[in-house]
Formats: sequence, structure tokens, C-alpha cells
Amino acid sequence: MAGTEPIKIAILAMGGEGGGVLADWLVDLGEHNGYIAQTTSVPGVAQRTGATIYYVELYPRVQAERDGGTPVLALMPLPGDVDVVLASELMEAGRAVQRGLVTPDRTTLVASTHRVYSIAEKTAMGDGRVDDHNLMAHAQRAAGRFVRFDMAQAAEDAGSVISAVMFGALAGTGVLPFSRAQFEGTIERGGVGVKPSLKAFGAACARVGAELEAPAGTGQTGTDVQAGAPVPVQPVQGVPRDPQVRALLGRVAGGFPASAVPVLIEGVRRLIDYQDPAYAQLYLDRLARIASLRVEGEALLLQESARHLALWMSYEDTVRVAQLKTRATRFERVRDEVHAGSDQVLAISEFMHPRLEEICDTLPAGLGRWLLGSGWPRSLVGRFTRTGRIISTSSLRGFLLLLLVAGMKRWRRSSLRFAVETLRIEQWLAQIEQAAAINPRLAVEVAQCQRLVKGYGDTHARGWRNFETLMAVVRRAGASLAPVTLRELSDAALADEHGDQLRATLARHALA
Repeated sequence: MAGTEPIKIAILAMGGEGGGVLADWLVDLGEHNGYIAQTTSVPGVAQRTGATIYYVELYPRVQAERDGGTPVLALMPLPGDVDVVLASELMEAGRAVQRGLVTPDRTTLVASTHRVYSIAEKTAMGDGRVDDHNLMAHAQRAAGRFVRFDMAQAAEDAGSVISAVMFGALAGTGVLPFSRAQFEGTIERGGVGVKPSLKAFGAACARVGAELEAPAGTGQTGTDVQAGAPVPVQPVQGVPRDPQVRALLGRVAGGFPASAVPVLIEGVRRLIDYQDPAYAQLYLDRLARIASLRVEGEALLLQESARHLALWMSYEDTVRVAQLKTRATRFERVRDEVHAGSDQVLAISEFMHPRLEEICDTLPAGLGRWLLGSGWPRSLVGRFTRTGRIISTSSLRGFLLLLLVAGMKRWRRSSLRFAVETLRIEQWLAQIEQAAAINPRLAVEVAQCQRLVKGYGDTHARGWRNFETLMAVVRRAGASLAPVTLRELSDAALADEHGDQLRATLARHALA
């Protein structure tokens, strides 16, 4: 990095992660140690929480004086011309690679391996998450040196912020011409949160330094994360006190294959929480039909049916939303996520926008159908549902309002939505049974088509339309429909919310 070329550093960070502080630290570090420094930033408002690129250039003051002038430093990083890239999150590292800022002949990439999912990932109809392994593999190939570990967790462990960890990781690489003492002096001059920042800095610096000194062949620098690996279902601990729950677990253990027991237990847990033990009993009754089919590959068919049936029977309605938003564990989780202190007051505001259809779904079946088909009553209710409402669940009034809605769980079985979903579930189970008689593998794919039906509101409506389309294909095609074709159709249905890929796939297979 010596010579007339400036040191070029790009920082990619999201809002609230201290990217600006990190850039200021780098400027201060350079200016106090014989360098001319310049920093610029370009905020991005279209990404998650406003991801910003900060760019810092450092030029030796002695060299500038020797040249007899002031250097002209760039305002933005250029592809292939960056010495160090600091990324506060794994996707930001991927963006840097995509932009060409990371090159194997020059760039040291320092990145946190934790993920903050983008809007596109969160709103995808299926699993829209980008594969973390692929992100790291691309980054590893693109960078001259790739230093990575979970810096968000390291910051939390130190009681500090991620910018301090990134600063320490950068110091640990030794890529900049500054000593550790000079880095630490920069933090001390900042005067804010010095002690926790130094703690986080020191831990990161020592960690990276130790890994860089590890003998060759012991592995790549950093700690890989295992993304997308299945989380094992934990077995039930102890004996439940409730006799109904004990009876349900006894039925699972004695009436179903051992390979399906972990999934069934989790399904029972979920449905007891969602409604009551009687509802979980209905769940097992329905699965008993699948278990009695005695077809090839019955273990897989039972497991997939059990998993997706539990999800369908715990469909999201206004009652469920209110139930989840009023739980003490949610308030604890939010308080933990925002790092609220014990002496701080936490205020939570919810944006609620139930549509007319969702209100009717919550009403008794007869009343809900009448309101949906009525004239002026429907228009009157619709007038009050055109815009959303802000409800503060941390206030007594807002909390009691949602608690009242959550208490409607006891009447859920009489609601319009319950009647509709019960009919749909029974039709789906019958379709699985019919498919199993033709091709057990096709029956598994029919069971997995339930993944299209999720969420509430417009999301649920789109998913249901796609599900109906696929079930109509299954009924028409019968034995001529290959399981792999149904899987392809299901994937296409999840690819875009407009249904363009599904229509194209149907046309390609002459199934439209």
C-alpha cells in the first residue's frame, strides 16, 4: 500500500450499525498518524434499513508534501480499485462482491456472517433466503483475504456495537500501516462508550490475529456458519401434568411409526397452543387416515402430511395475530432485540389493517356469510377498513383491545374461517389418499403443495388460488402426472406473486 496510491477503504453497513462512526474512526486514525483523510457516504433508501456505502481514502502527508501539493481523493469506490472492504452483514459482503469492489489480487474483505434478511427475502412467497454458503463461497473466491465471523454476536457479548468489532477485526488483519495502540487511541479520542468499545475491539483484534497466525492447512480465516441446516425437533422433557396432553403423547408413541413421532409431537404442541387438546386430537385422527394407507414410502408421506397438516390447522387469522402480539415472551423478545435497559420504557406500536374479509372470517359462520353477501352493511363496514390503524400494544388500552380479540379463540370453531378451512383441509387429505393409490411419491408432492397456502390477506388469497390450480391439475392428469412435474409447478407458483412463471410452466407441460 506504499507509494503514491492512497489507501482505499469501503464500508457497507445498514442504518443504526455505526457505519458512520467507523468511517469517522478511520479518518481520525489517519489524520492523527500522518495521513490526509477524506470520507464520503451514499445512503441507499431502497434496501433493508437504508444500507449505506461509506468510502474513506488515506494518503500519506509526507508524500503529499514531497509532491508539493494536496492530493485529489476520490468520492466513491471504483470496481477493482479497493484495498479493504468492511461489511457489517453477510449480504452486504455479497453486494460488495457483486459491485466488483472485492478483487483477489488486492482486496481484504472483513465481514460479519450474521444475516439481516432483505425485504425481497422476507416477502418471497416461498423460502426467499439467499444461501449463506453460496454467499461465502463467492466472497472467498473474490477476495485476496476473507476474514469473517459473527460480529453482531461478538458485539453483544462485549456489550458494545458492531462497528467496534469491525474496527478490531480490521486492526487484527494488519493490512493498514497502524499499530494496535494507534487504533485504540482513536476509540479513546471518541469519548463515547469507550470502555465497551475497547472491549469489543480487543476481542475481535485478538481473534483475527490468532486465526491469521494459525498453521497453514488448519482452515480458512474466520468461522463458517451453517445456514439452512434443519433444526432437530427436541424431544419432550418430563411428563406433562395435564391428563389430556399425556393421552395425546401416548397415542403418538403407540399408534404411529417411530420415524414420524418427533414431527407429530411438534404438531401436537403447536395445535394445543393454537387451540386446545381436542384440536390436537383431531389432528391425530386425520393423520391416522394417512398412516392406514400402507403404501410404499409411507414414512415419508406420513411425515410430510403431519408437518403440513399442523401448519394448515394453525392457519393465521386475526385471533392468532392478537394472541401472538399479546404474549409476554414477545415483549421480552422485542425488549431484548432493541437492547432496552431495565430502567427504560419500551413503547411498541403495531400497524393493523384487517380487511373486510378477515373481519367476516372471525364472525360466526352464518353472520359472516351474510355480511359478505350484504349490500349497505358490507359497504358500511368496508368504509372503516379502508385504512389501517396504529395500536400501541405497550399501552393498557391497546393491549386490552388485542387481548379481547385473542380471547375469541374459544369461539373459533364457530367462525366462518374455521368452517372454510376445515372443508379445504378435508378435500386436501382426500386428494392425498387418491394420489397415494396411484403413486405414493405423487401423494407426497400433493401433501407438500400445502406450502403454497400461508399468511393472511392478499398473500393467503394468492397462495390459495395457486393451490387450487395445482389440485385441479392433479385431478385432471391423474396417473399421467409425474411427481417431478408437480414439484416443478409448485416451485413455479412460489417464484413470483403475479403467477407468470406458473402459467408459463403449465403451458410448457400442456397442462393449462
